Amino acid sequence: MPSLLPLFNARWFHSLLLGSLFAMANLSAAEIKWSQFDSPSGGQVAAIGSYANGCLSGAQALPLKGEGFQVIRTTRNRFYGHPQLVSFIESLAKQTHLMGMNDLLIGDISMARGGNFEFGHSSHQIGLDADIWFRQAEQQLSEQARENPQALNLVDKQSFSVNQHWKTQHAEMIRLAALSPEVARIFVNPAIKQQLCTMTWPDPSWLNKVRPWWGHSLHMHVRLTCPTDDPLCQNQQAPPLGTGCDELGWWALQMTAANNAKQRSAQVKPRPKPKVMKAKPEQCMHLLSQTE
Repeated sequence: MPSLLPLFNARWFHSLLLGSLFAMANLSAAEIKWSQFDSPSGGQVAAIGSYANGCLSGAQALPLKGEGFQVIRTTRNRFYGHPQLVSFIESLAKQTHLMGMNDLLIGDISMARGGNFEFGHSSHQIGLDADIWFRQAEQQLSEQARENPQALNLVDKQSFSVNQHWKTQHAEMIRLAALSPEVARIFVNPAIKQQLCTMTWPDPSWLNKVRPWWGHSLHMHVRLTCPTDDPLCQNQQAPPLGTGCDELGWWALQMTAANNAKQRSAQVKPRPKPKVMKAKPEQCMHLLSQTE
């Protein structure tokens, strides 16, 4: 009877080789500089993976200017998104424009094929996140102003409240975005959420989508739900029921403590921790190999 050892060794080697190649593929997808791609991939539109670990197939570029909006920091090449997000931004801008607001300034969305930013956000990877600044533009920005826009901070950290720059139109802009059915979350500074909670609304249920988070005093971060026809897209767990206004006491304590600690250690800047690169979904490898 012939020995089965050679056959076993061959199968073992084949499995080992496939496993190694798969691991290398995932490593490449995780560590690749996604910013090197200056054009979307071809093929079917798909948001692949999760908001903070994925990629985007068939992205659409948001026009650099449209009715009621302008894109800023265009040299970053972060003005691509899922077509559903592009449509949402254009629709929101038309609504705010009709209400008499100045142009919305659109910041980071996603890169041409999604993936990790080299700096900044850990999310914005699948074309369903967009930063919309609280400062608005009265006129067409010059190239210099567009690349180096002046931000508008709405928060007084010391008092955990909005400051003198806060206007009712900021609340209305957030409310209009939250009322869109496709919006899953809107991240704002906790002090901004607190201000919204103190205001009177005929139906405050939309406040459920407005989530307090660190930073976000210069812009609101809008996140859409996964499109129903995108099976590879991973939705985030829905926010807890209710307006969320009862959570803000915790945030007030956290932000006040964090602000005091930051002031005490202003002279000591710890080294930033290296980011841990996650393995990307297998389908993202296909986007790396496409030339157009």
